[in-house]
Amino acid sequence: MSTLAAAAETLHVPAAVDLAAIVVGALTGGLLAAREGFAVSGVLLLAVTGGLGGGLVRDVLLAAGPPVALTNPSYLPAVAITAAVTFYFSGWLSRLTRLLVVLDAITLGLFTVIGAQKAQLAGLPSASVVFIGTLTAVGGAVIRDVLLAQRADIVQPGPYNAVAALLGATALTVLAGPVGLDPIPVALVVIVLVAALRVLSVWRGWEAPVAVDLPGRARSRLARERPGRPDGRRRLRRRAR
Repeated sequence: MSTLAAAAETLHVPAAVDLAAIVVGALTGGLLAAREGFAVSGVLLLAVTGGLGGGLVRDVLLAAGPPVALTNPSYLPAVAITAAVTFYFSGWLSRLTRLLVVLDAITLGLFTVIGAQKAQLAGLPSASVVFIGTLTAVGGAVIRDVLLAQRADIVQPGPYNAVAALLGATALTVLAGPVGLDPIPVALVVIVLVAALRVLSVWRGWEAPVAVDLPGRARSRLARERPGRPDGRRRLRRRAR
């Protein structure tokens, strides 16, 4: 058994915490559907994708039997109840914007840790652990945006989402694997790290970096600097005279 898998055996997210993360994810998805004026089926569908979408994609990729979302008797009922709450109380819940941002950020960290843990237990290499951890955190949001027929939030400039999950999954993979630190404190640190990056990026207006054309930028800088510089050839001619 690899070092990562051995470390992951002691890293266990309590069932209550796992369920709370799913409820918060379902809450954000259901609220979005309610704001868009969706029917009850739309609210339920987006609640399922928000709470269970990332885990479903993760379990399908890992091919370790039926997805946990279908085998756990608590997940689907919890999501259904959450969808009903958002359907009837969306106006009141929308007033809790700041609280929802914090809860959503904590959920992002929890999903990152849970996904990385699953990948570690499957004995996957470090790069795959980072990928699965990030995918678990943002997979539900991607499915949600596909259902809404809009460009996924994670590919657009904006507050850290996939970036925070990627950094958190990388930190967990390195610290709980090759470095050999105790995985439980590492998991707590990663959850705080991901949540803090997400919340700070929302409140401070930080945006994920976009593609940069370094050669083009260098050429533009040289073009701006050339007119202000004396011509070297003219200098040589003057000295020759």
